Amino acid sequence: MVSLRCKMAVKEELDKLKLKHTSIELGEVNLKKDITGDDREYLRKGLLKKGLELIDDKKSQLIEKTKTIIIELIHYSEENPKINYSDYISEKLDYNYNHLSSLFSEVTGTTIVNYIIINKIERVKELLLYDELTLTEISLLMEYSSVAHLSHQFKKITGLTPTYFKKMKQYKKRIMLEEL
Repeated sequence: MVSLRCKMAVKEELDKLKLKHTSIELGEVNLKKDITGDDREYLRKGLLKKGLELIDDKKSQLIEKTKTIIIELIHYSEENPKINYSDYISEKLDYNYNHLSSLFSEVTGTTIVNYIIINKIERVKELLLYDELTLTEISLLMEYSSVAHLSHQFKKITGLTPTYFKKMKQYKKRIMLEEL
């Protein structure tokens, strides 16, 4: 789960099944009691109809938690952490980063670093479209070492320079976070 809409959809499905919960957070639901096999299947089907999936194996849960941390950090956080991403993720999940990295690559087919870069570029696209900040300000906000580094990474991912992207009206389509 990565949005309020997702949390509301999960709550609605839980309420339909009269499953009491203590919390619904991004990527995790805490139920007051264990769920039966039938209820689990009804929940899975209900979520699927809403475009969501029930993740109940440990590997997938850890991957989703990793993605959620990255998305929250890049897209919704007011302030970036004062430590590097690998340490931050490792600390938040209480797992060794090398383990998380290997598992993430094995399950998703991409690295955590690449997933971070893709999310940062999507955020940069959003900021460019808002047209409220200069490229220098965006570079600082997204913690790039320089505008040149941001521009290089942006072009590598999109095939366009940030300036050209900003000017190009028909290319303003962004990728939904759920599709990253």
